[in-house]
Amino acid sequence: MAERNVLVTGGSGGIGRAIIHRCIEDGYQIINLDRVAPSSLLKGETHYAVDLTDAHATRDILQRITRDHNILRVVNNAGFIRPGTLEDATLEDFDAVCALNLRAPMLVAQGLQPFMQAARFGRIINISSRAALGKELRTVYSATKAGLLGMTRTWALELAPFGVTVNAIGPGPIATELFLSGNPPDSPKTKKILESIPVKRMGEPEDIAHAVASLMDDRAGFITGQVLYVCGGMTVGLGQVA
Repeated sequence: MAERNVLVTGGSGGIGRAIIHRCIEDGYQIINLDRVAPSSLLKGETHYAVDLTDAHATRDILQRITRDHNILRVVNNAGFIRPGTLEDATLEDFDAVCALNLRAPMLVAQGLQPFMQAARFGRIINISSRAALGKELRTVYSATKAGLLGMTRTWALELAPFGVTVNAIGPGPIATELFLSGNPPDSPKTKKILESIPVKRMGEPEDIAHAVASLMDDRAGFITGQVLYVCGGMTVGLGQVA
């Protein structure tokens, strides 16, 4: 059953929760690494509590899990934002966001890489962001998400000879509970965001989950080192002069 195990980081809410729901629908067994437990475990889901910003704790939990499970698929989803202008960004913000958004995916990939290489098969999917292309008030966050794209491409080249694909997904505005709490549907700010989306709707966590499911499939072995922006068309034409 090794080929049916999927490790998802940050799977207890938001986009991560939708990814887990979709993976279970597709017949996978889930290992959910999250600091907090989900409100209820799904059939086929196992939760391990861990603070992924703690490098030692992350390595320890990966060693423990891989003793009991052979995992050939991983979704590096966990991440968070500390908004701020360049002037306001602090070293504390930088270190904290890098620890979760950039260092944790590297540690997870390192922990699972030997098993994927031995199996001559693997799927690594990194959840980046449209903000990697640039976004106001996101100096630290956009840096980590752009860095994740660089790691994605590098790992794709290094692991391709072993049958391991590595790809990234860049979500645009997604209507998670966290997003909606800071962007009420009737606020001018939210309306402005909606007007900027060519398909004229907010993304749903299930939109990201569907993209993950596609890249995770056995038949996706010729797609690697790519970034799929799931953004309703927001990235189309960026940089063009009117």
